[in-house]
Amino acid sequence: MPLITIIGAGPGLGLEIARAFGRKGFDVALVARDQAKLDTLAKTLEGEGVRAQGFTADVSRPETITSALTEIKGTLGPIDVLEFSPADPSLAPVDVLDVTMENLQPQIDFYLGGALASVGWVLPDMIEAGNGTVLVTTGGGSISPMPFLGNVNIAAAGLRNWTLNLHDSLAEKGVYVAHVGITALIGAGHPDAEPDIIARAYVKLYDERQAAELHHVAYDG
Repeated sequence: MPLITIIGAGPGLGLEIARAFGRKGFDVALVARDQAKLDTLAKTLEGEGVRAQGFTADVSRPETITSALTEIKGTLGPIDVLEFSPADPSLAPVDVLDVTMENLQPQIDFYLGGALASVGWVLPDMIEAGNGTVLVTTGGGSISPMPFLGNVNIAAAGLRNWTLNLHDSLAEKGVYVAHVGITALIGAGHPDAEPDIIARAYVKLYDERQAAELHHVAYDG
């Protein structure tokens, strides 16, 4: 069975991405900080006929990510799809006029550092196999900046840039990399902002293996 690993799995979009790929016959590895919550998500998926297991790691501590990914490969097999969409509410956003290195660096460490550890770990195996998919998620401010998210946007834009470069560099090696920017309050009521709707876009990217980027916009205003 092919395997998708979701970094930053939660009960919203992460669970729906797992469901969407599970319906395509994927096994699912869920990665986040709270094992109890991961176990609940895995139990939900198992009840729907999807083989799933949770693995703890903290994106802000890259060594825990590599350890979890190593365990996933040893337990469930090679990773065919990696989806990276962690979030940390404790990392406060600041207005663009208030950005300093002190409030920017934690955002860079979390988003870019976490992605470098996660994506960097799976790429050698994918390149060797000549196949694989990496889907990197950020907020839509990485594409259309939002001044009140000044420090977050800088880190997310850097991650987007790296992802798009990977897309161009790895296509000839058979590895598909794409960026998903989400401008939406997920699950807040807009019909196109429901997690299951957004998850379908990830499956479409995986199936078509063409677009370098998707900007999913769903808000009123």
